[in-house]
Amino acid sequence: MALMFPRLAHNFVKNGYFPTDEPTLERALSALAPANGPMSILDPCAGEGVAIAEAAHALGRRQARAFAVEYDAERAHHARGLVDHCIHGDLMDTIISRQSFGLLWLNPPYGDLSKDANGNIGYQGQGRARLEKLFYQRALPLLQYGGVLIFIVPFYVLDAELVGWLTRHFADLRIYRAVETQFRQIVVFGRRVRQRDQATESVKATRGLLLQIGQGDAEAEELPQDWPFSPYVVPASPAEPEHFYRVTMEPQQFADEVGRLQGLWPMLDTHLGAAQQSLRPPARALSHWHLALALAAGAISGVVRSKGGRILVVKGDTHKEKTLHTEYTERDDGSVAETRILTDKFVPVIRAWDMTPGSATRGEVLTIR
Repeated sequence: MALMFPRLAHNFVKNGYFPTDEPTLERALSALAPANGPMSILDPCAGEGVAIAEAAHALGRRQARAFAVEYDAERAHHARGLVDHCIHGDLMDTIISRQSFGLLWLNPPYGDLSKDANGNIGYQGQGRARLEKLFYQRALPLLQYGGVLIFIVPFYVLDAELVGWLTRHFADLRIYRAVETQFRQIVVFGRRVRQRDQATESVKATRGLLLQIGQGDAEAEELPQDWPFSPYVVPASPAEPEHFYRVTMEPQQFADEVGRLQGLWPMLDTHLGAAQQSLRPPARALSHWHLALALAAGAISGVVRSKGGRILVVKGDTHKEKTLHTEYTERDDGSVAETRILTDKFVPVIRAWDMTPGSATRGEVLTIR
């Protein structure tokens, strides 16, 4: 089988990106067979989208709907030209319907998990915290029962915890060494089943082999050029996933929304127009308390013109003063007790700049208390 999309660009390691080499991709896809009916297939770490697009063509492009998630903006842009649906974002920041895909192509980022600012790593497990295991935990529920897993990771990631997950969640497990040996990758095939125990001898043998390969005590065979077994049939997925979107907005989507809405400027008059309207005089004279509140809020300010023609530029303010009140009381023994009471008093103050033409105080700042 010849590849439809020869690898032309970015075939290198970048930010944990380990693309599947062409011989491994071609041989892995030869192990698949399509079901009768529409299929939904997913690559949650799609890179440029080549692998999942090739899988769609191998299964039948008219029947297979390819879905992808990619964190890097440049690679996500490239993938969108090859697949039906692509999310630019982190898989952990997505909402995707569970058990919606018949094929899960999982070639996750490689490396140890680091702690965030709160000391958390976001990993639920007892073994070594690895990115490969975190992505496996997140992506597994998306695969429907009977669906096919193709899992590409470095061989040393196969510790007792990950091997236990694989043998409980999958049947017909097969493991091979990738054709390209630079990244020491292995390719694990399996068909998802409901969680089971590990009592059978075949499961124990598979578990033992996986552990030996993970510990370096045994080496997996190279992925065969011609698949010698019955192919893994990718089951049909009658309906597309109900949910397939990113939780937060994509940067470009956010920029488009800002350009479309233009912030608050189109609604400036709606939100701030009331401040430009002329104020009505109060129905009655303000009390000292109301006057203090109005001054403290800055409601009394601006240019004031009296009926007599006087023009003042006023600015209201208020400050707090303390008043002292002393009380004297006589005790039972004849002594006198002195009690001092300090009471806060808010004093409104208006400062006015006299701008009345011909006024004797023109240009002076007057204080009105």
